[in-house]
Parts: sequence; structure tokens; C-alpha cells
Amino acid sequence: MKFVRIAALVTALTLPFAAFAQSEESAESTETPPRLVVAISVDQLSADLFAQHRQNFSGGFARLLQGAVFPSGYQAHSTTETCPGHSTILTGSHPARTGIIGNRWFDMSVERDDARVYCMEDSRVEGSSSSDYTVSTRHLLVPTLGDLMQRVNDASRVVSVGGKDRSAVLLGGGDADHVFWPGDAGFTTFAGRETPEALTRINEAAMQAAVSNRIPLPVPQQCTAYNRAVPVGEGTTVGTHLFSRGPTTSGRDILTSPEGDLLTLVLAADLVSELELGQQDTTDLLTIGLASTDYIGHAYGTEGVEMCVQLMALDAMLGDFFARLDARNIDYVVVLTADHGGLDLPERQVEQAAPRAARLLPGFETLDARLAEETGLAAPVLRADSPFGDFYIDRSVPEDRRAEVTDRAIAMISAHPQVYRVYGRSEILAQPITTAPPEHWTVLDRVRANFNAERSGDFIVVLQPRVTPIPEAIPGAYVATHGSVWDYDRRVPILFWWPGAEHVEQPLGVMTVDILPTLASLIDLDLSNVEIDGRCLDVMPGVAESNCP
Repeated sequence: MKFVRIAALVTALTLPFAAFAQSEESAESTETPPRLVVAISVDQLSADLFAQHRQNFSGGFARLLQGAVFPSGYQAHSTTETCPGHSTILTGSHPARTGIIGNRWFDMSVERDDARVYCMEDSRVEGSSSSDYTVSTRHLLVPTLGDLMQRVNDASRVVSVGGKDRSAVLLGGGDADHVFWPGDAGFTTFAGRETPEALTRINEAAMQAAVSNRIPLPVPQQCTAYNRAVPVGEGTTVGTHLFSRGPTTSGRDILTSPEGDLLTLVLAADLVSELELGQQDTTDLLTIGLASTDYIGHAYGTEGVEMCVQLMALDAMLGDFFARLDARNIDYVVVLTADHGGLDLPERQVEQAAPRAARLLPGFETLDARLAEETGLAAPVLRADSPFGDFYIDRSVPEDRRAEVTDRAIAMISAHPQVYRVYGRSEILAQPITTAPPEHWTVLDRVRANFNAERSGDFIVVLQPRVTPIPEAIPGAYVATHGSVWDYDRRVPILFWWPGAEHVEQPLGVMTVDILPTLASLIDLDLSNVEIDGRCLDVMPGVAESNCP
């Protein structure tokens, strides 16, 4: 391995990379279609970030770059968050169709004080809330690739592992055989589900990692230029943190380091071996949601040494993960993409002379109180989960005053100097969902692809470019974020690879909704009766016939 410190990390987890990539009993090679589809989402891996470090990859990313490369992929919709983004990857549909319009939204029909609903929450469960919930796929309105595969052949196995519940469940789908995500005591799953031996082993390793000290990681040569402190708040900096820590009781501490992805990939590889994925007469699906890039982006930003170290480590770990699949002689195809991009913290953007980069100015925190005073109504009058995106008129507002309150709210918000535009419900719904190339979408097009009439707000707020909607940084947790309509949050890489794949690079815009029909073409899955938004991508250059039907 190029990044030798990762070997030490794995040793600390009692799972040496020598064992991780060990030679195993080989299975007989099979004919096409491939016997295993591996779909990987790297949370917050923007196209810009990937391009920035691309020349330094020598492991798993380098292997994928030998296949079909789409450097200008798009999460084409407006709310570039984890839930909507993951909902598009293996459904072929925009959030307007998947119903997953945000990480959270408001459901005024829910009879509880806080009508906020989490995308993976079963709100029918008594006592449920958006922060304390039972994980469920009930809000996902369309089938995933795994669901469609199992409808055709129930012998196909679907296994999903993620660093977040929303990535594991939205990639795996409602009918997945195994779904694992981090819980209070290591990786967990749905109540009553079978727990393979691999789960016990990885949770023991996670527990050992939690009680161990972690010394700072060394800085690879390609990351030295990023190793400089940037002030964030009073007496705090980012840009030199190298993931050292003492024993912890917080799973987030582990996830906010390369260790989080390491645990996820080791579990995924162990499940391939234990469940013998890819070694039967039908095609299996393994989905992997890697969360550490996102946690690190939020905690330290995207342009510091922390992110560089993370990507070099992930490149090495992916290389060893693929080596383990190779050792089993599995006939597999890989797709790798991201659920969204990300914006670096404004303090570093200002140092780099980025125009208008700033944190959110005051105004939104008093919006509801001012609106209540102006209308004479009791607060809350407005409901929103953040200063941008979906805004709802509260159910307490009389029907005959809703239009007036909406107009007043839009006028107030539009006066904020960092607001780009506010879009009303009728304007959005009057806009057809476009089929134009994603790089040519208007902002309204992006908002429309995210808008579900049953779940979306009464109006949508869009902030100006490079506005970080975190008024004050929380060092070590939230200094930077994503979620906007702008391309730094929308653009993601999309990479396809399989043994023997010919290299092709297509620089024009494609979309994550194109992944499902492309994979379907490679495994001979008929989508003729499935309504989707994506199209099949030709990933076989120079072949007499395209892979697309």
C-alpha cells in the first residue's frame, strides 16, 4: 500500500490488510451478465474534489479510472442532501418521483407537536420523532435496483452496508436481504433480521477502536500543501487536524476519520465472503455507502489536509477491497458515485479570494416571530428545517389567510441580502420536469425535479452562491456544508468498471438517475415497465453494438 499508515490503522482494528486482501478459495469464472453488481456511494465526493486529487490516486480510484469515466455527473435536483441524493442513485428517478425531497421535511398531517419527518422514519410508530425513530423505507415511493432484481428472480441476493442508515437503506431498497448501518453499539439492522458472523467481528473491532488512543496520521507528500491552519471562530483552527483522539464513546468520532470507511469496507468484504455473493447462477447486488468523506467535510471543510488524507486513505482501502473480490475470482461490475458535493468553509474561501463567500447573516432566526407579529397570528406561522429549501405555512393558519401569509413570508425572505430567489408552489408545479442536459438546467428546473406535490413546501428558498447556511462554525462538527442548487453541490463523478473494461471518458453532463438503466443494461434487466427519469449510458466504446437497448 502507498499510504502505509492505513495498515497501522487496520492493525489497531485487529483486521490487518494482509488478511483483508488474503487469497481465498476461488470460484469458477462465469459468463456475462456479471454475477455481482457493486454500487458505491462516497458521501460528499464532489466532481471538483475528485478532479483536484485525481492525479494522485494509485489504488481503487485509479482502477475505476481505467473504465468508463463520467467526470461531470450530476445530482441534478436542488436539495443536494444525503437522503435525496441516495434516493436517485439506484432508482433512476429524481426526488420529485422518489418522494425523498430532503433529509427531513414537514408533514402537517402528522399529529405531533413537531411535524418534522426524517426520510428514513416510520412516523406511524407511537412516539416517533425525526431524531428518535424506527428505520423504514415507507417514504420511498419507487423501487430500487435491488427490488427490481428480486422481482425478476427471488434468488438474487441484495446486501447493503452504509456509514449512515439513509445510505444503507436507500441504496439497498425495501426488500434487501441484509442491511447494516451504524447504531449505538456498532453496526445494526432491522429488528428481527439475521446477523451474520461478519457483523459480530466488525462490531468487536469497532469497540476496540473506540477504546484505543489514535495518534496523528502522517501527511502523505501529496497532501503537504494543504497542511496549514485556517482560523475558524475564536481560538480554533482547521487544516492541521490529523485524526488523533483518545478513547471515545461517540461513533461520530470514528466516522469523522478514515476509520469509518475502513470499518464499512471490511464489513462489506467479509459479507461477500461469508454470504458467497456473486457465486451463484444469478446476479447479486452489494451496495456500500461510505460516510467519512461527508463527516470530514462538515467538520474540517473540503480543501484542507484532513480531506486530502481521507481521500488518499480511501483510495488505498478501495484498492484492497477490489483485490479481495479479485481473489475470489468474482465476475463483477462496479459503479461509484456520490450523493452530493460540498462547499468548503467560507473562512478558507475568503483566503482564496472566492467572491461573496460568507456565512449566513442574521434574519432567518427571527423570521417566524416577525411574521407572527405582522399578521397577528400565534407562532409558529412558518415551518422550515433550515434557512433554505422547503418552507411550510403552519396548519394552525386559517385557510382564508394562507395566501396572505405566504405572500408576506416570501416578501420578508426575498428582502434578505443573501437570498437568490423564492419560488412559489404554483410557479414550480407549472414547470415541466426537463429532459435537457443537466448542465443547462435553470434553477427552476432544479427545484422542480426536487418538488413532490404531496410533500414539498408552500415555497422554496434558494440562497446566493457560496453562502454557508451555518451562521457560526462548530469546530470539529460543522464548519462547512452542502445542500444548495449550485454546481459545487450538484456535480459528482460517475465511474463504471469491470474486469477487461475499455477506458472511455465522456466529459458531457450525465446524471445519477442514469445509473439504474445503465446497470440494468449490463445485467440484462428489463425496465420496459418501469417509469424512470434516467437514460442508459454507453459504457462500451468501440464495440459494434452499444450496451444500451
